[in-house]
Amino acid sequence: MTNFLILISDEHRRDAMGCMGHSVVQTPHLDALAARGTLFENAYTPSPMCVPTRAAIACGDHVHRTRFWDSATPYNGSRTSWMHRLRNAGVHVASIGKLHFRSGTDDNGFSEEILPMHVVGGVGWAVGLLRENTPDYDAAAELAADVGTGESSYTAYDRDITEAACAWLHAPERAEKPWAAFVSLVSPHYPLTAPEDWAKLYAPEDMDLPVGYAQDARPSHSELANVMSFFDYDRHFDEARLKKAKAAYFALTSFMDDCVGRVLAALAASGQAKDTVVLYVSDHGEMLGDHGFWTKQVMYEASAGVPMILAGPGVPESKRVRTGTGLLDVSATALDVLGTSQAAELPGRSLFDLARAPDDPDRTIFSEYHDGGSTTGTFMVRWQDWKYVHYVGHAPQLFDLKADACELMDLAGCAATDARVAAALAEGERRLREICDPEAVNAQCFADQKARIAALGGEQACREAYVFNHTPTPDEQTREGSPL
Repeated sequence: MTNFLILISDEHRRDAMGCMGHSVVQTPHLDALAARGTLFENAYTPSPMCVPTRAAIACGDHVHRTRFWDSATPYNGSRTSWMHRLRNAGVHVASIGKLHFRSGTDDNGFSEEILPMHVVGGVGWAVGLLRENTPDYDAAAELAADVGTGESSYTAYDRDITEAACAWLHAPERAEKPWAAFVSLVSPHYPLTAPEDWAKLYAPEDMDLPVGYAQDARPSHSELANVMSFFDYDRHFDEARLKKAKAAYFALTSFMDDCVGRVLAALAASGQAKDTVVLYVSDHGEMLGDHGFWTKQVMYEASAGVPMILAGPGVPESKRVRTGTGLLDVSATALDVLGTSQAAELPGRSLFDLARAPDDPDRTIFSEYHDGGSTTGTFMVRWQDWKYVHYVGHAPQLFDLKADACELMDLAGCAATDARVAAALAEGERRLREICDPEAVNAQCFADQKARIAALGGEQACREAYVFNHTPTPDEQTREGSPL
């Protein structure tokens, strides 16, 4: 009998692990997991935002095909998920922790949902729908204001999730039938308030400045300016608070790593480790001030890249894979582990296959963004050493990640004088259009969001309802009287 344990964090940037060569952050449990398994070096989110990504993970399909576009259009169980497929095949499928779906009253495919966090009020972040008439977003100030040492509702929630996961793994029923568990932590997602035991590991004065942080080094792209204007987090940071925030983020990453270690220790103590495949991922990254951005929403590596580690029976040990992968591969992997077939039209591939195969740098990986702060659809394709970013109605971006790992040089403007750049731009657009028609997708998205705004009572209702910087925990939502 083979089981599948998915451990997913929130907002963990791909490079912030010791096994990825980070010189500061301490992640001993994730490093040990990578040592006994396979580390995927080029993994990406389907959308650098929580709610659409989690819907895409469930469905195993692109955001533009699920049409769960944004933070106010959450997954509602209406489309078959990998959880439905496994449960229908006789597998016990449990979620423990954050889901960010519409509601636990929907049939999301799980046999049970333990301590679930769903979107607020079954609606979510409605202000993000207002992309044609973008309002001021005053909640952005909270990110800098919440930096510090101590406990937050999120760290308390992660402790509860960890304890619940450990108890669930030790339950005698686990030996009765194959199972899959989706254990979802919220750290290192802001608020950047870190428990003291982990905060003391990192001195703010030792933190370096973000990549491309100087004003003259920041991107001048017109759509990125729109996103930065809406999410004006950086305006609330000075250098001292910036370094304090980076230290707190690394501390929260180490705290999250400790939670992962506790769950893996419980798995081993239960006697099931030899029969359980473990996958660690995050839903998206965190910019941490790089290029002047905080949180996510953009296609830079720190935001669109995610950590990904697979370990367990049949997985190559101490292997690093350069083939591009994505969170849509989670669905294919879950079905593969439990012996259930995947629908032919889904784009994901089993990470088992990718771990065993020779590297294929030519595989196309795709991400898209249609949420708050953006005024148009953003589409990214990654292949070989290239990253192409397409903005409907704006100039594209192009990066050579081998020569420019920090993405400081947008090459798109060099096409007229550099044949290699011109060829890469053309190839990027060709690969994008093999996946979708970006103009048609953008039009469909805005039409769907216009209908969603009307259904919620119009623009003013979206401006006034559920305006927050991070989703309250289930306990907070209950205390505030909001439906879950």
